[in-house]
Amino acid sequence: MTAQEVFEELQQLDLKNPGAWPRWAHIGAVVVASVLIIGVGAWSLIKPEYETLGVEEQKEVTLKGEFERKQKKVAALDAYKAQLETMERDFGAMLRQLPSKTEVENLLNDISQTRVASSLEEELFQPQPEVPKEFYAEVPNRIVVTGNYHQMGAFVGGVAALPRIVTIDEVEIRPAGGANQPGGARGALRMSALAKTYRYLDESEIAPPADGNRPRPTRRSTP
Repeated sequence: MTAQEVFEELQQLDLKNPGAWPRWAHIGAVVVASVLIIGVGAWSLIKPEYETLGVEEQKEVTLKGEFERKQKKVAALDAYKAQLETMERDFGAMLRQLPSKTEVENLLNDISQTRVASSLEEELFQPQPEVPKEFYAEVPNRIVVTGNYHQMGAFVGGVAALPRIVTIDEVEIRPAGGANQPGGARGALRMSALAKTYRYLDESEIAPPADGNRPRPTRRSTP
């Protein structure tokens, strides 16, 4: 039977009376129905698994990205530790530049000696009230000196070279007056400034935090 003949017989089949179909038509219908049933059943079973596979693949991508981020953090951990050690060393070096309460007087004397070495005339050297901070205190001193520009530059440079931390703020420089005024040579300058040094607070001077969680700085030994 040719394909054309099969096609013609298929057109002549009565769909309302399948019992009158020839045997080959029955077999073909059974095969087509079986294929459809198997296909629909297989798809109904495979589709959920396919969707689950897509979800798991997305989880794999997410977990892989998270793993890579954590791996980078672990790889950088040694660098963070080295940086922390450097910061601790620098912090310790800065603490060693803070005088204790008993050393402040010597430091103020060093500032006065620097002024003398710079050939400046002292009009005022007045300690101001301390300003307590978290673990140190500011020790401000109001100073007024007279001299020429180079002498003042030498004084500021000498103060900066002291082994302890001293800052000079609120600087104001004005002419000291003419030659006819008492104590005022022609061209002399008067500098008013606030020289600040800093001292480390003793354990007894550090107020405990309200929550009790803040660690206190470790007291450094005096070199």
